[in-house]
Amino acid sequence: MAVAIAAVSFASCGNKAADAAKATADSIRIADSIAAVEAAAAEAAAQATDTTAVADSAATETVAE
Repeated sequence: MAVAIAAVSFASCGNKAADAAKATADSIRIADSIAAVEAAAAEAAAQATDTTAVADSAATETVAE
């Protein structure tokens, strides 16, 4: 009976190092994905600001004429 309990205990604890490495890799992958999305959003916001500034200056020049 004790041998069966020991066998089940060892089986349930198996391969924790591989699971930890997989979890770390998943965390890094997710963090990289989030960083890429945030960078794309920041770039899009910067481009939108640049486009608005050009449009505003063009409108100002038209009104001034």
